[in-house]
Amino acid sequence: MSVYLHEEDLPAGVLADGPVAVDTETMGLITPRDRLCLLQISDGRGDEHLVRFGRNSDFSAPNLRAVLADPARLKLFHYARFDLAAISHYLNVVATPLFCTKIASRLVRTYTDRHGLKELVKEMLSTDISKQQQSSDWGGPILSEAQKDYAASDVRYLHRLHAEFVVRLEREGRTDLAQACFDFLPHRANLDLSGWPETDIFGHS
Repeated sequence: MSVYLHEEDLPAGVLADGPVAVDTETMGLITPRDRLCLLQISDGRGDEHLVRFGRNSDFSAPNLRAVLADPARLKLFHYARFDLAAISHYLNVVATPLFCTKIASRLVRTYTDRHGLKELVKEMLSTDISKQQQSSDWGGPILSEAQKDYAASDVRYLHRLHAEFVVRLEREGRTDLAQACFDFLPHRANLDLSGWPETDIFGHS
């Protein structure tokens, strides 16, 4: 297992065919203000690739964009809503088709209100991961080893979680409901970017 750091784009041919796990790190939580600094991606074979974008990046990244836009590749996320918005805003790509482990968790782990990645990995894969670097400066000139390991861990387990959730969704009869949620997520991300991040436009009032 290795973690590779790349500048501005993903090298061609480093990913095997099939689903890819994807995550992003930004300067903050307001997508148009807080730039995309890092995108993590893994084919689930044991290596993680981190693509770093500089302050003045044009985010052209043709190899990375081609992977994210590939309709034959399932993209695996945890909390896809945020990542989709960042990818759409900065890379101009709608990263579909997709599977979101947070939504899957909310649909089948109704016995708990703890749906963070750390909790999922601990319960479902019997592994502890650290979240100490979650709030750190991702735009700095140098990424520490701790930052790189944290970023890599955000995609390291998504393939295994996806496999577990496929079984649980089928068991609970919620596969179609989950897919409908996944299909809507790009529109939910677009609502966030368009100025309705917290407003429930489906609400009564």
